[in-house]
Amino acid sequence: MKIIIGSKNPAKISAVKNCFTAEDHEFVDLDIPSGVNEQPFSDEETIKGAINRAKGALNLGSGDIGIGLEGGVQETSYGLFICNWGALAANDGEPIIAGGARIPLPEEVAVRLRAGEELGPVMEDYANSKNVRKQEGAVGIFTNGMVNRSEMFTHVMNLLVGQYKRGR
Repeated sequence: MKIIIGSKNPAKISAVKNCFTAEDHEFVDLDIPSGVNEQPFSDEETIKGAINRAKGALNLGSGDIGIGLEGGVQETSYGLFICNWGALAANDGEPIIAGGARIPLPEEVAVRLRAGEELGPVMEDYANSKNVRKQEGAVGIFTNGMVNRSEMFTHVMNLLVGQYKRGR
């Protein structure tokens, strides 16, 4: 089976590969645009970005499955939360979607996002570290390393693959 991953981000690629270990698969990673804002600011926008990446990966990569993983934020009455969504597209129907973990962002981070900045660069400033989005992610920093970005997206991938294998 040829699985096309709609991202070049190592955390997302690792998450996809973590879920297809028992079988023989070919993996191709492509830089597929999300078609949404650089910083998705709702569940709806984040889901749309994941679906766009999955469909784009399937179409451009000529594979059996296209995977799109997207991180975003969601405003609630309890503050701004990180959110993450995934989509699995195959040639036999609508994409399967699943969402994952949510934790609140500190107000000093949230205020910058509400002002129009993107989480990745804000987290680099906050953590005084480079490439946070390709490594532990905001979730890794705010869970003190208990959950990293790849693990967070692996959970989403398990939800997607489980639905796919069950037959939707």
